[in-house]
Amino acid sequence: MNENDQHLNPLAGMSPGEAFAHCLTDEGLAWLRSLLDSGRYALRAPEEAALLTVAWLLRDGDTRAAWELVEELRPSAGEVRFAPHPCDLPSPDAGAVHRRTVGEAAALLSRRKANPDVEAQREALAVWRPFEDELLVHRLRADAHSAPWRADGAALLTRYRSLAAAHTRCTRHLDPRSNASVLRRALEEDVAGRELPPREAGLVRRAVTAAAAKRGRNRQPDRPTHHELTALVLRRLSAFPADRGVPDVGPLIAPVTVGEAGESGLPAGTAIPAPVVAVVAGTHDAQLGVLLSRGTIPSAEVLAEVAPQLLITHTAQGYADGSLRTLMAAMHRARRGNLYWWDAEQHARLTASPWVRALGHRNPDPKTTAGAALRTLGELTLRYFPGAGLPNLLVLMLSRLAPSAELPVPFLAEPFADSYSGAVSKDLPMAARTAAELLHGTVYERYYGIDYAEVRDLAIAQDPDGIAKLCAVRAGRVGRPLASDPAVIEQAKILTTFNLALLVRYGGVAPQAGWGSLARGAFTAATRPGATAKRSACAWRQLLFFLSLCHAEEQAAVLAWIDAQAGRLPARSAARVALPLAGLRFAAA
Repeated sequence: MNENDQHLNPLAGMSPGEAFAHCLTDEGLAWLRSLLDSGRYALRAPEEAALLTVAWLLRDGDTRAAWELVEELRPSAGEVRFAPHPCDLPSPDAGAVHRRTVGEAAALLSRRKANPDVEAQREALAVWRPFEDELLVHRLRADAHSAPWRADGAALLTRYRSLAAAHTRCTRHLDPRSNASVLRRALEEDVAGRELPPREAGLVRRAVTAAAAKRGRNRQPDRPTHHELTALVLRRLSAFPADRGVPDVGPLIAPVTVGEAGESGLPAGTAIPAPVVAVVAGTHDAQLGVLLSRGTIPSAEVLAEVAPQLLITHTAQGYADGSLRTLMAAMHRARRGNLYWWDAEQHARLTASPWVRALGHRNPDPKTTAGAALRTLGELTLRYFPGAGLPNLLVLMLSRLAPSAELPVPFLAEPFADSYSGAVSKDLPMAARTAAELLHGTVYERYYGIDYAEVRDLAIAQDPDGIAKLCAVRAGRVGRPLASDPAVIEQAKILTTFNLALLVRYGGVAPQAGWGSLARGAFTAATRPGATAKRSACAWRQLLFFLSLCHAEEQAAVLAWIDAQAGRLPARSAARVALPLAGLRFAAA
């Protein structure tokens, strides 16, 4: 370890116990404070936040809490590392999330193989066309059939054998009818001193004419392959830590620079292919709303994958001090296991760790944090994907957040009944009752012909089987099980609104732009060209729900807008929506 390394990382080469002792010296505490200020540290495990917490408490003037924490840590200090790792890059913003880490993006790109057809074409242009030119030039030399000519011909044949062994993608040169094959066979006869038969001589004349006509055209590929540009992007990614996102993906997906062109041979200014850009864009570390607005998170399913990070950002945002926000966010990101799945028990263990407990009143209220995360997740899902139902992964995340937020609501996930026993979910009555109380007397109830008074009575009686039978009757599938019949399942989603009513009543979800805005978005999704019948039905159900929550004036404005939009639809889309639209007008009258 040289002097410069020791300055950058004073803990290099130290055991956990030695690092612990050093960090409690004046020099060590000064180093920890500098890391808090710069954010240039990495935590590979949650406990590595402990000594940074000590330094923060001392700087905040809470000496007693700091040294009590030290004494609580001391018995384990010889075995467990409580110190951070210095890092060249600052820690991610406490409010930032990403779709995938740098390491995950690199793994995705590394699995992409070169296109064999493209590579064969490039080999033909870069290797075999130039060699065919050499055969042609040799055939047309003025000293043909002289001793030097034969010697050069023998060298060409030797080089052909080397090229054929090294370049195996393109096999056109092996076709006996190709110009290159005809010229090469003739050269073999000439070098051996044998006269060409008349038929072969005619083939040579024809090959010479054809090869001369093509000579000089398309000798090099127009641009690098995706595979070569992917390799360049992988080199760019290697400069970043594999376990986090990137605050600015611009340089990673920029065209080939002059410097890179000199190193790689790729033409400067060549654009990175769109499929590669899409993968790298997923590493962008930014506010969730930014990623949604830019399309980096393109669907509710992908939002569900990112959702666990949302609780980290909400937890961190609850701290008043900026350096403490960054530290707590880094600690939660360093938790063991999958960052893309959230576990309430593990989260509770982290918040009960000694270094978090030492912060005392500075810690945010977990109930408030979980409630805010649930509400934000619901509002963002409806705002950006108004026509999409809640995917199961997102429903499961909401179900895990609800107890932490002390919300007495079990979100309803598919399947609604056990596929083996047929037992109906006990969560169905509460979801049905919530929908009945929220939507009784609305457009939603009238359009679908629901008797929400009957539904409410079944729900109050805690009769999930009765609700399942009602769904089967409504679907015209009497006796069919809720567990497996798609039509019966769809009726259960209609009766319960598939968690939308729960989000509004208990989650406090209320879109800033108003319910009318979501209704318009759902109509657009329902009439989108190429939408499947299932997706259109889901979007239409969401449209009716949003419309039912609009006040009278807003509802009238949305209906007028829908009529205007329907008149502009292509014939096929207009025909598909004609009957549902007539039903909507009737229900809204």
